[in-house]
Amino acid sequence: YLLMSYFASAGYLTVTIEPLLPVVVGDTVTLKCNFKTDGRLREIVWYRVTDGGTIKQKIFTYDAMFNTNYSHMEDYRRREDLVYQSTVRLPEVRISDNGPYECHVGIYDRATREKVVLASGNVFLTVMSPPNNISVVAENTPAPFSRYQAQNLTLVCTAKGGKPAPSVYFKRDGELIEVISYVSPTVGYEGSGPAGVRGARPLISRDLDDTKLRKSLSLLSPDGRPGRLNTESPGRSYMARQPGQEPSPATETIPETVVNREFPRWVQSTDPLYYFSNTQIPQSDGSVLVQAKLTWTLNPQLDNDALFSCEITHPALSMPMQTEVILAAPKGPKLMITPTRAKVGDTVRITVQGFQNEVFPEPLFTWTRVGGRLLDGSTERDGKELVLERVPAELNGSMYRCTAQNPLGSTDTHIRLIVFENPSMMKNTQNPNSKYLNASMIRFLGCVSFLLPLV
Repeated sequence: YLLMSYFASAGYLTVTIEPLLPVVVGDTVTLKCNFKTDGRLREIVWYRVTDGGTIKQKIFTYDAMFNTNYSHMEDYRRREDLVYQSTVRLPEVRISDNGPYECHVGIYDRATREKVVLASGNVFLTVMSPPNNISVVAENTPAPFSRYQAQNLTLVCTAKGGKPAPSVYFKRDGELIEVISYVSPTVGYEGSGPAGVRGARPLISRDLDDTKLRKSLSLLSPDGRPGRLNTESPGRSYMARQPGQEPSPATETIPETVVNREFPRWVQSTDPLYYFSNTQIPQSDGSVLVQAKLTWTLNPQLDNDALFSCEITHPALSMPMQTEVILAAPKGPKLMITPTRAKVGDTVRITVQGFQNEVFPEPLFTWTRVGGRLLDGSTERDGKELVLERVPAELNGSMYRCTAQNPLGSTDTHIRLIVFENPSMMKNTQNPNSKYLNASMIRFLGCVSFLLPLV
């Protein structure tokens, strides 16, 4: 804090402001300005200083001329010390209240009794804000599963609303991860990991195991695609005509087939190197957005079902704040087809409704038709939903495959489409030449009835 004094032969003025400890957003703060003088008080003015001291916003004024609650001196020749205290209360402070404050005090000069003598003091109010949001996502996802090449996985932990910036660290299965710090290419302020730092090295890239490659390639079909269920050429099925003959249920869900649970031998490290970067981005409201990244070479055998947590500490928090994710490959996608009784000409939607487990990172969905192309002529389509517009009768009994995959694994689920006849379309298409036939018969019968009397 700053102390300013005025001394003269006729009097003196000393101003001090009590220092403040850092406070948290929402607290109530009391600013205290103490001053000592033997003169007559004129005014007290409080300012909030902004823009580096160029702007002073007046927040409180006390004018002694219009207030009787001040001490009058009966004998100006007798030296008498008067101690005053001015307090300003700031309820529920915000981040914007952070900054310097000044207390200005004015007294009448004892010599002239008209001239005002000023002195001031200042204090800096530090307002802290705890992070209000923390999340973990996987970078560059959704992404496919790779059988023959090592993949790096990056977890991004984002903490918002903190001031000052919080400290961020990662844990695996409850244990603090030892990391290697590196400079993130993102613009910002970089920090280092909390654990011991080993010498920086490039990310691991292991060579391919030729033996494993040959074995894995043997599982591929001649066209290079993974082996599938024995449904590549489904038999042609009849159209359902009679209500009693309609299949039930209308759609058939084929049991899940996992085609890629064999993991390459080149993924052998049980002690991977974890690389850590920390980026701090100042926000317009005075808080700091922090993005911490953890990158390592993924081992699907060891990392599947591993629990990773991001924890942050902050002076305004009484205990660490955390969020966690469990790495998991997709299992058993649940498919739903609408409408459940699809008729010729309907628009059919096949949608992934969920999984048998919690999947992370976000999976990539690919749709194919077993033994043929999709309705639009494409071989495959990405997305959580497959839309078939105006389905023809020829699609009855066709099988569709949904492949869900993320860097930890992949799984296939099949569903069969049953297409029923559309009665409204049958009425419009039933013997289109019948009206012309009836008219010809009427004309023919008319001719016959006309000719008979002549015979």
